[in-house]
Amino acid sequence: MTILGGWLTVKRTSAYGLRAVAFGVSAVLASALASVPALAQRADQLGDAATEAAAQAASEKAEADYRALSADVASRAGDPAFDYALGIAALDSGRFGEAIIALQRVLAVQPENAAARAELARAYALAGDIDTAREQFATVVDDPSLPDPVRQRFTGFVRQFDKQISGGGSDVSGFVDARVGHDSNINTATELNSIVIPLFSFLGPGQLGGAAVAQSDEFYDITAGVSGVTAIGRQDRLFASLLGNWRDNLNTSMFDQAALTATAGYAHSFANQDVISISGQVQEFWLDDAGFRSSYGVTTQYTKPLSGGKAVTVSAQWNRLDFNGDPLRDADRFSAGVGFVGKVFAANINGGTEETRQAAGDHLSFNFAAANIGAELPVAKRAAIVGGIAFDLRRHDAPDPLFLTKRKDERLDLSAGLKVAVTDRLFFQPTATYSRNWSNIALFDFERWTVAVGARFEF
Repeated sequence: MTILGGWLTVKRTSAYGLRAVAFGVSAVLASALASVPALAQRADQLGDAATEAAAQAASEKAEADYRALSADVASRAGDPAFDYALGIAALDSGRFGEAIIALQRVLAVQPENAAARAELARAYALAGDIDTAREQFATVVDDPSLPDPVRQRFTGFVRQFDKQISGGGSDVSGFVDARVGHDSNINTATELNSIVIPLFSFLGPGQLGGAAVAQSDEFYDITAGVSGVTAIGRQDRLFASLLGNWRDNLNTSMFDQAALTATAGYAHSFANQDVISISGQVQEFWLDDAGFRSSYGVTTQYTKPLSGGKAVTVSAQWNRLDFNGDPLRDADRFSAGVGFVGKVFAANINGGTEETRQAAGDHLSFNFAAANIGAELPVAKRAAIVGGIAFDLRRHDAPDPLFLTKRKDERLDLSAGLKVAVTDRLFFQPTATYSRNWSNIALFDFERWTVAVGARFEF
């Protein structure tokens, strides 16, 4: 909010008049800040292009104002009206340090100038010093002549700063997602009815049983999760989550699945807003109502925020996998990855190894590399196209004892759908997926597609 035309008016007022003008400016500032939600809503309606154009125009004006004023610093510094205008121009053009200095000069001459103190608090907040920003706003709030609407707004700022200083408080959120659909291959199996097993090739092609051949079915799927975070200091937080999934195939129970995953961890935010976290996770997976696999592990992640809400992440993970009744498959899994989160998409690349803990199961050990990207592209005010693509490559360590060769797999997964906001928390989501796994062992070569419709409720 740059006020250039008011210099002479401010200069010519009496001390009482200057206070009135100052409080008037504070009221305008408070009004402008209070209108942010309405402006944001209108900006959303006009579109990102209009928003960026308006922001660019405001930035260019602030830059021009700053250049015009900074040329006169040597001769006019110390004039409260000039320093106030210079401070606003510097603040709006991103020169927070210069804004703080200019506004401090105003307060050195006019310590009761509430408008200058409010803008100084804003400068400190934008510069990242929320402690000083809180003190400056609190000083303005304590002024007995401050109009009530302005006082209420500034009191709200103080509460927000207090919350940030204490670490952000606590928050709990969650979701429930329910879907029904059709799956062409519920057991991710080959469509071949018979194959030749090299170890028994003298017997000719062997007939595959029902469980080893692709089966289609209708299904319903329910996923629900809840997560919470609580601050234990300004830069330290504890977090936890619980995620459950149940998938029931309508005509056969052999491949019904369920999973329950619990996660808990600690995150630390650095002064530059980077975040490092470490968490532990346990999971139980059931197949056909019987325990199939248990796992537990540790994940560490470093996140580097970028401008425009983007971020880069680096992570590493270890998991211990225990398969019920099949000790040869018990393994340790190690992986590392790097990811990028953008405005409408996220991408990740990772790789690692899964090593069985018994030498007899070495043919089940493998190295892997994977890449995926997902996007949510708005196409209307309350609708977006969602989709993703993932590729996974695996190379096993030792020859399969039946097929006498090392297994090699490449898998492609595609997904596409629509996300429609029925309300702010309820979404309608039709989706379709396609998977293709290429393998040098025919038993593991398969194709699969699903279609489903569902709803998601977030809280």
